[in-house]
Amino acid sequence: MAFSKQANQTVYPFILPDLPYDQKALEPYLSAETLEYHHKKHHAAYVNNLNTLLENHDLKQKSLEEIIVTSLEEKLDGIFNNAAQIWNHSFFWHSMKKSDGTPPNNELIEQINEDFGSLDNFMAEFKKAGTSQFGSGWVWLIKEKGKLKLTKTSNAHTPIAQNIRPIFTCDVWEHAYYIDYRHRRVDYLDLFMRELINWDFANQNFLHIK
Repeated sequence: MAFSKQANQTVYPFILPDLPYDQKALEPYLSAETLEYHHKKHHAAYVNNLNTLLENHDLKQKSLEEIIVTSLEEKLDGIFNNAAQIWNHSFFWHSMKKSDGTPPNNELIEQINEDFGSLDNFMAEFKKAGTSQFGSGWVWLIKEKGKLKLTKTSNAHTPIAQNIRPIFTCDVWEHAYYIDYRHRRVDYLDLFMRELINWDFANQNFLHIK
């Protein structure tokens, strides 16, 4: 499945995956400096931390997604936070692609129009969810019981921990946007929605979710 291929790792020690594009590929909306710090500092730190925590732990025999679920159940906070953030960031990179100006037109958009009334309404609701998330976290588009819905998670928490497969996500931790937008999360979300959603990736995920 598209999401598992791009975000789940199955073999310890885990690695920092490459970005699916050049560091300058999302400019002018996200700068190369932002991607370098976000990917090679923050994401890399989660990978290094998790490998250290698992060095003498039985969980290292499991896949990244299995580690996320088990560590949450067993309240292994350090392992959970780092494992979940590896998954979340890997999925986030693939959730973005610089827009070519062509309006999206696929099965996912049809479902968005049905469940949210219109793409514009959906974008407004997504931005509202992102700006109202207190502190650090994520905004996700998911599908439950045949309907699309938005959900927010705090800090490292992720739908994967509840066996919910997301369609795409936006990182609203400050380190995701502070270099380019300072405290203006609403501006970051506006540009993300209009210019950076990878609708092809999102549609692939949507089609794989039953």
